[in-house]
Parts: sequence; structure tokens; C-alpha cells
Amino acid sequence: DLHKRTRAFATRPGFCALIRSHTMSVALAPHSIAARARVRGTTSATSSSSRAGARVSARATRPFSRVVRVRADVSAVPTYDTSNHVPLRSGMDGKALNASEKTFPSMQEVLRAIPSHCFERDTAKSLAYAAVSTAITVGCGLAAYAFLPLTAAAWPLWVAYAFVTGTAATGCWVAAHECGHGAFSDNKTIQDTVGYILHSLLLVPYFSWQRSHAVHHSRTNHVLEGETHVPARLGTEDASVVFKLRKLLGEGPFTFLNLVGVFAFGWPVYLLTGASGGPVRGATNHFIPSAGAQGKHALFPGKWAKKVWQSDVGVIAVLGALAAWAAHSGIATVAALYVGPYMVTNFWLVLYTWLQHTDVDVPHFEGDDWNLVKGAFMTIDRPYGPVFDFLHHRIGSTHVAHHINHTIPHYHAKEATEALATAFPDLYLYDPTPIATATWRVGSKCIAVVKQGNEWVFTHKELPEIATA
Repeated sequence: DLHKRTRAFATRPGFCALIRSHTMSVALAPHSIAARARVRGTTSATSSSSRAGARVSARATRPFSRVVRVRADVSAVPTYDTSNHVPLRSGMDGKALNASEKTFPSMQEVLRAIPSHCFERDTAKSLAYAAVSTAITVGCGLAAYAFLPLTAAAWPLWVAYAFVTGTAATGCWVAAHECGHGAFSDNKTIQDTVGYILHSLLLVPYFSWQRSHAVHHSRTNHVLEGETHVPARLGTEDASVVFKLRKLLGEGPFTFLNLVGVFAFGWPVYLLTGASGGPVRGATNHFIPSAGAQGKHALFPGKWAKKVWQSDVGVIAVLGALAAWAAHSGIATVAALYVGPYMVTNFWLVLYTWLQHTDVDVPHFEGDDWNLVKGAFMTIDRPYGPVFDFLHHRIGSTHVAHHINHTIPHYHAKEATEALATAFPDLYLYDPTPIATATWRVGSKCIAVVKQGNEWVFTHKELPEIATA
């Protein structure tokens, strides 16, 4: 029922006009939720996927009471004349383009370039970093509770509190992120316990996200099978809606509205509807494992269905605690102390993920033109500065290394990054553009991708369609 209600709301025309396509370009769903999947009949399916980092693990054969059939024309879009299309340039100056002209090493060759000790996990050190992030977050909350008056006149102080506390809480998010990747500890019990608690406190379904994020790593910058921040393809309904909205509003207002929509709604809409996920998976839901495509492209195959329900328990428990707190202390108290920082944490999460994989001159691929190493090297490191690097455990400035091997702990990621930049200077991507400038550029110019040669490149303009016989 929750999934049906969510889909019904998300397919309202007004909502679709705001949240529909991706880059996340004012439209967070790369395929309109209503058109992405159809429910028909019953079937059984066998799903298998490789281990995360190379391929995502899990093999299972089980009957399904229903199957969501993804559009058969998922890869069928018109052909466009790109002879005069020159992708815009970021601070990387087109370094990632024309990937077919480059020689990509094997994953084994890439891993050999990284010092072996960078893969070693130190449980005590990981726990210390998680404890510091938690202490800062809780300390901010206690200070606000003790000293900030809950009055209308104090709203600027509460906005500042939300930014500071939500920014600190992002460090907790990143620590749980490392748990989900197996980069936190060699002790799986400690790792999953810490990750489950921290993510549940931030209303993140730990195991559900662990699985979908592993798929994201295993299909980075794949235009059909990627997971999160998969751009709309020129010629799809979603791209058309965004171009019309951009033309109607003008570039500046469109970009502002796009960024507000993405940062305010992007994360919960993704969890509930699979917005910006791969077209092949349909309308997924991180709380209901049966939603979306089944079989080969199921997001939660086999044992993962049970883990989704286990994740739901943690989120429901926290929601229950928040409801009890609101009943005792008032909704305004909970909104000020928890919801404000929660929204800021979501902002950071979306900002990091968006900018790590999207820019005007970073292409996407499909079929044999994509491979694991090529996808990983389409990740972008950016300059967040020493304060945010400390608070967020370098999640934005060392992300290329993280995509090369997600089990590298963050406290070794800087050394691993330097090794990769030295060994593969023609492939390693770093954009020195200031974050605010890069964010505006991505929100304004990364509207849709069009196939040019054997890669999909961004365009902010509609192109002439080539007539077919």
C-alpha cells in the first residue's frame, strides 16, 4: 500500500514537472514512474549478479507472485545528428571524453598500483572516527536543546544549527557507508552493527542501501544499468519534460528550481521510487523488495529480500521513537532538533554523489563499450577543503580510489588516490572547479545524454533528429 501511494503521488503532473528526469535534472526519475514498468502475470526467475566491486553477489531461483516487466524499448531512442555537437568543458577540459581512444588497464593492474597496506582495515581507528562524528553531532544537538530558544525570532540560529549539525551528521553517514562496503572492520558483526545503527538513526535502510549501492559500484556510468544518478537519454519522455520546463522558465530559474528539488527531495524519492536508478530496474523501493524489475535486473534478489525487511525494522523503530518524542515534546521540537539537520545531511549525500559522477564532459556507456575499470575511472574527485574533508572523511576528494576498490578505508584513501593519479595520469579525473560553481553548472547544463560515437555525452540543447527509413 505504501508503494502504491508513493507511486500515485509521484506520478501527479505537478510533482512530475518538478521531480522527474535525471542528472538529477529537475526530474529525478530517469524514466517516468508510470511508464517504466508494467505489472503482468506470474512467473519464476533466476537472478544472479557478481560481487560488488567487480559484480554484485547473490544467486537465487525463486517464484514470484508477480513480475514487473520493464519496457522492451528501454534502449530504443531516436538517432540524433551530433555532427555539430561539442560537449561543454568543465575544469577537466574534456579529459574523460573519447574514452575509446584511450587504453584502460585491467583491474588487477590498477590495484597493483596502490600500496598493499591501503587495503588494511583497523577496527579501533574506524570506531574512533565514527565516535568523533557521533560526538560532534550529539554535542551540537545537546547544546541547541540547552541554549537555543524555540521561538520564531530565533529561526536564524536554528538554521545555522541545522547546517552545522547536519554537516557533522554526514560524517556518521559516511562511517556507516564504509560499514556497508566492508571497509570499516574485519569483524563483520561489529561492522554491520555500527552501520545498521548509524544508518537507521538517519532513516537509511542499511542492508537495502548496501545492496543498491553495490550495484551502483558495479555499473558506474552505465547509461542503462547504472544505479543512482543515471541521466535521462535525449528522446525519452523525461528528457523532453525537462527541456520544456527549462525553456518555459529560463535557464537561471530552471537551475535554481532544479537544485532545490534535487537537494530537498532527491534522496527520499530515490529510496521510495528508484528515481534516477537504472532504466532496466523499473520503479524500485528500498523498503519493499518486490518492487521493480525481477529476474536478471532485480535490485533485491534472493536473500536480499529478507535483508530489506530487516532494514525496515531499524527505520520503523527510529520513526516510532521520533513520533513518541514529538508526542511528548511537540512537533516543533523534533523538527528543529532532528528534521533540520536530517535535511542538511540529505543535501550533502546528494551533492557528493551527484558531483562524483556527473559533469558536462564526463560520458556514460552501454553494452561492450562499458567495463568496470572504465566506469570507475569516470568518477570525479573535487576540492572540498580541509574542514569538510575532516568532517566527511574525504568522501568527495578521494572518491576515485573508492570506486577502484570500495574496501579501502577512508584513512588510507588519500595515499591510494595519490598512487592512482601518479600511475594513471591520463585516466584519473580531478576537477578543480569550486564546488558551488560546479554544482550550478551540473544543475544547469547536464540535462540529458545523447549517443555520440560509442559514448553518451551530455547536452543542454535539443538536437535535430535523424529521419529513419
